[in-house]
Amino acid sequence: MSSLSRELVFLILQFLDEEKFKETVHKLEQESGFYFNMKYFEDEVINGNWDEVERYLGGFTKVDDNRYSMKIFFEIRKQKYLEALDKHDRSKAVEILVKDLKVFASFNEELFKEITQLLTLENFRENEQLSKYGDTKSARAIMLVELKKLIEANPLFRDKLQFPNLKSSRLRTLINQSLNWQHQLCKNPRPNPDIKTLFVDHSCGQPNGARAPSPANNPLLGSIPKPGGFPQLGAHGPFQPAPTPVAPLAGWMSNPPAVTHPAVSGGAIGFGTPTNPAAMLKHPRTPSAANPSMDYPSGDSDHVSKRPRPVGLSEEVNLPVNMMPVTYPQSHSYPQDDFHKAVARTLSQGSAPMSMDFHPVQQTLLLVGTNVGDIGLWDVGTKERLVVRNFKVWELGKCSMALQAALVKDPTVSVNRIIWSPDGTLFGVAYSRHIVQIYSYHGGDDIRQHLEIDAHVGGVNDIAFAHPNKQLCIITCGDDKTIK
Repeated sequence: MSSLSRELVFLILQFLDEEKFKETVHKLEQESGFYFNMKYFEDEVINGNWDEVERYLGGFTKVDDNRYSMKIFFEIRKQKYLEALDKHDRSKAVEILVKDLKVFASFNEELFKEITQLLTLENFRENEQLSKYGDTKSARAIMLVELKKLIEANPLFRDKLQFPNLKSSRLRTLINQSLNWQHQLCKNPRPNPDIKTLFVDHSCGQPNGARAPSPANNPLLGSIPKPGGFPQLGAHGPFQPAPTPVAPLAGWMSNPPAVTHPAVSGGAIGFGTPTNPAAMLKHPRTPSAANPSMDYPSGDSDHVSKRPRPVGLSEEVNLPVNMMPVTYPQSHSYPQDDFHKAVARTLSQGSAPMSMDFHPVQQTLLLVGTNVGDIGLWDVGTKERLVVRNFKVWELGKCSMALQAALVKDPTVSVNRIIWSPDGTLFGVAYSRHIVQIYSYHGGDDIRQHLEIDAHVGGVNDIAFAHPNKQLCIITCGDDKTIK
C-alpha cells in the first residue's frame, strides 16, 4: 500500500473515532495493521475478553513470528487456562490446553507437561511457581505490565504504537477544500451554495448547488478569488463537527511508575507469575475519573476525543431496546390515540435489558441495566451509547463472606433495578447478588464510583431514593424478606 493510501486509512480512523463508530474503528485498526491501540488492548485484557484480545493481536502478529510474539500469546493463553482452573472448570481448562497451549509443546515439551499436571491439583497454587498467584483481577493487571513491555520491544509493532499527530477533523477539512476548489471552476458561482451530496462533483448549475437564503462566514473563503463559497461540511446532516475534546491525554496507567521499564527479554516462556509485578501492584491501573477510554490525539490540541468503548459484551445477537415516542397532553389522562404505534428508536444494548430509567432533568438520557450485570447510559436523541460498565465488586474484601462465597460458586450477576436520584446527580444499581452500587453523574460520559453497599442476603430486588427532611436516603428490599 502506498504512503498516501496508508495516510488515508489514518484519516478514516480519525473520522470514525470522532463520529464514535466504536466497533468499526478497532476493526479497521486490526484489519489494516497500521495502528495498535494500546488503550483498547489494555481494556480488553483487564476485562478478560480473550477472543477479542487474540483477534486484535492477529492483525499485527502471529504466534510464531518471533520470540516476543510467542511469549505474548503464551502469557495470554496461560492466564486464560489458570482462570479456568481457578473456577474449577476442568473441561474448559482441558479445551484451552489442547486448542491453545499445545502449540507451545514443540518449543518446550517439559513446560507443556508441567502445565498439564496442574489439572491434577485441587488448587494450582500448590505449584511453587504459582504460589503467589492472587485473584483474577490482580493477575490480569500483573500480566498486562509484562504484555505491554513485550509489545513495545517487538519489532513488528515498531511505528504502530503512536497515532499520527493530526489536526482535528482533517478529513472534513480536505473535503471542504475540495468543494471550494470545485466551486472556483463554476462559471457563475452562487454565494453560499447548499451542498446536498458528495457523490458527484459540484456545479452551480446542478440541483445540489441550490442558492442558500444568505451567505455565512466561512474560514476557507479567504483564499478564494471568486465570490461565494461553502459552509463548513459539518453543517450538513451526518457531518456534524465533532464535539470539542475535553479529556486530557492520559498514559496507560493513572499513576505510572517513576522508574522506566527494564530491558525486555523475549526469552523462554514459563508459567510462573510474570516478572516485575511490584510496579503494577504499587501503581494499580485505575481508569481516569473523567473518562476511562481515551485514544486519538490531534495536532492542534493536547486533548483527545472521549470514546468509552463497550467492553465485555457477549457475542450473542443483540437484543433491542425499543423507544416509543409519547405525546404528553396537559391533562393527566392519556387517550390511546396519544401513543404512537411505530418504533422511533431501537438501541442495541448487547445483552438483555432488565431495567431502565430516564434522567429526571436531561430527558434524553436513559440508564439501562442488563441480565449480565452491565450498565449503560444512552443519549436516545442521538442513539449514542455514552457509557458501558461491566459488573465488578469494587471492594471485595469489605463484603460479607456470604457474598464472596456466592460469587465464587457462581459469578453470574444480573441488574434487578437501575434508577436515578431525584436531582439526577446520582444513580443506584440493585443487583441479583447482595449488593447495591451508587454512582455519581457529572455530565456527558463521566460517571464515578460513589458508594457500594452489601445490602441483603441474596438478591436486591428493588431500590428507591427518598428525600425526607432534606436528607437523601436509599431504600432497598431483598430476598431476605427485609426492606432497609
